[in-house]
Amino acid sequence: MTSEATISTSRTRIQKPGYRDYYWLRSFVAGGVASCCAKTTIAPLDRIKILLQAQNIHYRHLGVLATVFAVRQKEGILGLYKGNGAMMVRIFPYGAIQFMAFDKYKKLISKKIGKSEHIHRLMAGSMAGITAVIFTYPLDMVRARLAFQVKGEHRYNGIIHAFKIIYTKEGGLPGFYRGLIPTVVGMAPYAGFSFFTFETLKTTGLKHVPELLGKPSRDNPDVLVLKTHASLLCGGVAGAIAQTISYPLDVTRRRMQLAAILPDSEKCRTMLQTLKYVCKEHGIRKGLYRGLSLNYIRCIPSQAVAFTTYEFMRQILRLN
Repeated sequence: MTSEATISTSRTRIQKPGYRDYYWLRSFVAGGVASCCAKTTIAPLDRIKILLQAQNIHYRHLGVLATVFAVRQKEGILGLYKGNGAMMVRIFPYGAIQFMAFDKYKKLISKKIGKSEHIHRLMAGSMAGITAVIFTYPLDMVRARLAFQVKGEHRYNGIIHAFKIIYTKEGGLPGFYRGLIPTVVGMAPYAGFSFFTFETLKTTGLKHVPELLGKPSRDNPDVLVLKTHASLLCGGVAGAIAQTISYPLDVTRRRMQLAAILPDSEKCRTMLQTLKYVCKEHGIRKGLYRGLSLNYIRCIPSQAVAFTTYEFMRQILRLN
């Protein structure tokens, strides 16, 4: 995800009384809506990624496209969206918190450690990602469990039922945070480099070729926002770089989340144990990086929808 894709050329516009009223709420809504739109667009690919990452016995011998067709044949078209309801419940607050936290952290860090914009972006992005993960992790756990189920072998009947089963049979509240450590460790470089790359590309582009990449914001002509094709390009590059760096930890997180329903659960109890096991059993390319090509396919449409929707929502809600 990214911060606001804007560069203010002037702050002289006279603001009406109450202009900044509920700014945090409008920012929350903008980030949440953008994230939901982006995730719904790539929901089928997300489910395929989970099935491949955790080596589901029905699909682990197949490639990405073969798995897509197999899921559709075995579970129908809606099978590609299994777990998406839980994802929407999670992704709205996740995206909203991440967008808001990035802006807050960046301002705070700039006051504390000086004027290095690159450090601000990297640190603020990492901290925003970690904050969002901690607040929404139980929902990610439930969503992963629902997405991993195969038709005819359901253990959970829905979001609420999954919450009840995990809470009663996996140690209460701690059961919802299985795999949190690799998630946090992986989120730091992922969110950090994602924000850093996009912000750097955005700032450079709008500074040197504003006519080609930028346009005035609808709600504030003094603010330059990225055009759709520019958001697509910058977001795709940022997502690809961030995914490559953090992907092995993403695989580790999924394996730990699903450990309770996998036959090799005793070998995936800690982050280091899971990393070693996956690497030893499946290798680096087919284990730690299994499904990465799918993530590359996901990142461009996902980031395009996220950036475009977020820019639109920012203008509609007068955040510029």
